[in-house]
Amino acid sequence: MRVVMCTELGSPDLLRVEDRDDLEPRAEQVVIDVHAAGVNFVDALFVAGQYQIKPPLPFTPGSEVAGVVRAVGADVTGVEVGDRVLAMCGLGGYAEQLALLPHQLVRVPDQLDLARAASFTQSYCTALFALRDRARAVAGESVLVLGAGGGVGLAAIDVARALGLRPIAAASSEDKRSAALAIGAEAVIDTTTEDVKARARELAGGGVDLVLDPIGGDLAEPALRALAYLGRYIVIGFAAGAIPRLPLNQVLIKNRAIIGVDWGAWQMTRPADNQALLDELLAMVAAGTLHPSAPTAYPLDQVADALNDLLARRVTGKLVLTP
Repeated sequence: MRVVMCTELGSPDLLRVEDRDDLEPRAEQVVIDVHAAGVNFVDALFVAGQYQIKPPLPFTPGSEVAGVVRAVGADVTGVEVGDRVLAMCGLGGYAEQLALLPHQLVRVPDQLDLARAASFTQSYCTALFALRDRARAVAGESVLVLGAGGGVGLAAIDVARALGLRPIAAASSEDKRSAALAIGAEAVIDTTTEDVKARARELAGGGVDLVLDPIGGDLAEPALRALAYLGRYIVIGFAAGAIPRLPLNQVLIKNRAIIGVDWGAWQMTRPADNQALLDELLAMVAAGTLHPSAPTAYPLDQVADALNDLLARRVTGKLVLTP
């Protein structure tokens, strides 16, 4: 099998694809053929040595996979060869095969192809956890989604629609704004030519109830100022690179709230709750309530291109590697 190896920290260009022996499961393990591996911002942080968890070198990046069960260990029950599954594996996903424990596997509904399945968990769990569980969004509220053409942004629009919210998408390119409209945005804002604060207020009839921000950077302050009285600002991450410094007087005088969302840390400490969250999301896919977009696919050999394009925000939606 082939596997991506990180042998030194730094640029994605330092990654190498190596040949290894095919995997055989231990008694308690399941081996899957990886059909797609999600490419996420956190993967680039691991490779650069900038994530709070620093695995020893060498390691294989990739936390999100989907594939087909290849072999089952002697002590495993409830899993069969040929099952379509997805998994959050932490590390090791950028490979043609992966050995996992049965409790890590979730069956993929027929309505979800394996490429979408491999790019589903992180974005959609983050979106539902953020909007419903952390911000307590109520049907009819408006939500300004920054970085709306990215994986989390598109998932947030899809989830917002399912919750009865009114999503307004802010994005920098025509392709990204079109993707946001296609998945359910009520309106779009061109962040390169329009005043985000003024346009969001206009579209929401005075101010938005929620801001969902996975990018940070220069748009954070105008988005905060676009919030209505008692509005909530949801901090997801800083894909733009810069951690914004927000004027807290704007929080105080309008009784606004800033809400931090780290789904990754939450799911590690609440595995049962997270499993219930994921089960609910997959049931919504099966029922036709959610409509995940098809990701952009790269061959395993182009792992550096995929991560560099993600970091440069050159691709709309999610990315996957297809071993």
